[in-house]
Amino acid sequence: MKEKKQQQQQNKKRLVLLDVFAILHRAYHALPDFSSAKGEPTGGLYGTILMLVKIIEDLKPDYIIACYDMAEPTFRKEAYDGYKSGRKEKDEELKHQIDRSRDIFKVFNIPIYEKSGFEADDVLGALAEQGKDKVDVIIASGDMDTMQLVDDKKVRVYTLKKGIKETILYDEDGVIEKFGFVPKLLPDYKGLRGDPSDNIIGIVGIGEKTATTLIQNFGTIEEMYKKLKDEPEAFEKAGIKPRIINLLKEGEEEALFSKELATIRKDVPVELNLEGSEWKNGFDFEKINGLLRDLGFRSLVQRVKDAFGFKEEKASIESVNISQEELEEVAVALWLVNSSITNPTLEDILNFANTRDFAQAKEKIFKELKEKELENVFENIEKPIVSVVKKIGQRGIKVDKDYLEKLSGKYHEELDKLEKNIWQQAGEEFNIKSPKQLGEVLFDRMGIVLKNHKKTSTGVKSTNADVLERLKDDYPIVQEILQYRELQKLLSTYIDNIPKMLDENNRLHTEFLQAGTVTGRMASHEPNLQNIPTKTELGRAIRNAFVTDAGFKLVAFDYSQIELRLTALLSGDKKLIDVFSKGGDVHNAVASEVFGVSLEKVDKEMRRTAKVINFGILYGMGVNSLAKNLGADRKEAQKFYNEYFDKFSGLAGYLEKIKKDAQEKGYTKTFFGRRRYFEGINSKVPFVRAMAERMAINAPTQGTSADMIKIAIGRVDEYLKKEKLEKDAFLLLQVHDELIFEIREDLVGKVAPEIEKIMETIIPLEEAEGIKFEVNVSSGNNWGELKDYLE
Repeated sequence: MKEKKQQQQQNKKRLVLLDVFAILHRAYHALPDFSSAKGEPTGGLYGTILMLVKIIEDLKPDYIIACYDMAEPTFRKEAYDGYKSGRKEKDEELKHQIDRSRDIFKVFNIPIYEKSGFEADDVLGALAEQGKDKVDVIIASGDMDTMQLVDDKKVRVYTLKKGIKETILYDEDGVIEKFGFVPKLLPDYKGLRGDPSDNIIGIVGIGEKTATTLIQNFGTIEEMYKKLKDEPEAFEKAGIKPRIINLLKEGEEEALFSKELATIRKDVPVELNLEGSEWKNGFDFEKINGLLRDLGFRSLVQRVKDAFGFKEEKASIESVNISQEELEEVAVALWLVNSSITNPTLEDILNFANTRDFAQAKEKIFKELKEKELENVFENIEKPIVSVVKKIGQRGIKVDKDYLEKLSGKYHEELDKLEKNIWQQAGEEFNIKSPKQLGEVLFDRMGIVLKNHKKTSTGVKSTNADVLERLKDDYPIVQEILQYRELQKLLSTYIDNIPKMLDENNRLHTEFLQAGTVTGRMASHEPNLQNIPTKTELGRAIRNAFVTDAGFKLVAFDYSQIELRLTALLSGDKKLIDVFSKGGDVHNAVASEVFGVSLEKVDKEMRRTAKVINFGILYGMGVNSLAKNLGADRKEAQKFYNEYFDKFSGLAGYLEKIKKDAQEKGYTKTFFGRRRYFEGINSKVPFVRAMAERMAINAPTQGTSADMIKIAIGRVDEYLKKEKLEKDAFLLLQVHDELIFEIREDLVGKVAPEIEKIMETIIPLEEAEGIKFEVNVSSGNNWGELKDYLE
């Protein structure tokens, strides 16, 4: 009989009910920093789509329904004004993603169910009740509240166990194993112990363990109080202490009311329509593809195709009959047309043009390139260096393996010391790399308190870098934890990892991505040598491992304050242009203006303040951020801010013009014509618009800097070919505003001045308003100990 029942259950079709807010909320806290090209936050949306795809892959549902909360007060709020009152107001970013998530279910052809006066849990409960005898019901959620709806194997709960990837499917046996009692008793459990997250009070003084014991012995709250009235001695026999018995007697009303609040309703006036929930029958992949591209989720396109059973053959250069070089050039062209599509693949090219015909896609991309007046950028900046960028990776940079091994030993010893010191201060041993254990030690056991402390998706207090930075000055243990994390990252990312990546000649072949960023700059990966920390001695020491072959020198060419010089040029601000054209110190000059003192009276603190303001303004820093970076109050920061723009009015006008032009045209342009589009610049959502404005302010400067570096790469390559020096000088690295070459030692005196000249004249003096784009040249036997090559 039991086997027949199980067989009938297996033969049923499957309905998955999505608890949307619970899933999205979990994903939002797990992936908080994702954002689209428009600047809209997308972490929660990414996690929601990932969960949806995983559900389709793992559970293979016939029907899917998305259940939402509504903004109106629910019956619980009307019954108890304190319900959920302890919860903080939702972040604007989270609110935006909740609204935007409806677009996901629209393109996936998944109906949305919601009902005024009820929560999503109640809608889930009603639909599960209506469907459980017709179909196999699975509730997909991000929290435990819905577990009370589990009914044998008819209704199960598929929930997130850890992060947004690890899931678990609970049937009735699974709930009993987890809680020690059947699912329908979960509201009684909450009635006794309460639920702080929903501000359900329960009986004060009764915790999880006692609540579990009471339920296991006496069942429901109603049965418990009947037993307490009729057979009070039964509680003593069950080992319930007199204190708990008194709490029960005094808290009967609170327990029953809390249970009522915690009970999911199954009588919500919604009607289950299975036929309208057959999501597979009406979705349009082109719409799905369009939404994924709009949100910047290119990596999910293939995953969605696979999950949905699209058997389309994955394109390759052989299948479309093109060369690798042609693919690379078209990829760069696509990136110029839409800079948010970084490092485009063949699939990206075909998806962008909505065709499987490469020739058609290429034609469309180059047509758009012309329409957007980007042909000059393609022909004179990007196309000439496609082959050069490939050569950088092929050559690779030599690494002193022995040096890294010694550094590894030294850093691991230091790591062990830090670990022991941290354990000693904490009073116990724990896994420092575990955010959960670290949070428990710092905030629960040691009692460290931080104002406005955010929690992670699992409700644990965050221990991210921002949190620890705010605590480090007051707690020595936190300072050592930050040092531990830095050491751990240096070891795992570079010191212990790089030796495994070397070829037989101990050369490291990092890959440079010409179209790797939205700004126009190149990116580096496997490993990312552009991101080796240089602010600390620990990080800087790694650079000493990068060396040369015998008879060669490493020579670095670094643009001096290129972005500040470009800001002066692009803004046309007379005072800034005057400083640079005369070879003055821009930070001293700005300090002199802002503080109203002569250049001779500018001290170190004034110069530091001016430096913070100079670079802050470049990146659209507001008054609050300026105050934080200066270590000043808002009033003082506002004064500096006003003085700066009053004295440098040309720059102030330029920044306003950038914002206005970006709002009108949707893009900004570099000195050489590269465009960067800002789809969120006119968004009705304030924080999306503000983010787009901040990015737009710096885009022309940052993009022009990228253009100059790339033009320099192309021209230096031409020079080396012309002088037949291709086997004597090699470009090895491009890091920010710096190019690093390996040059034959006896030719450094000849080659270095030529490269310096090429780089300094990318924008000739007559076009640069007299501003010289100075290049600092240094050389040495390793990257960490480069000195002025003229010394």
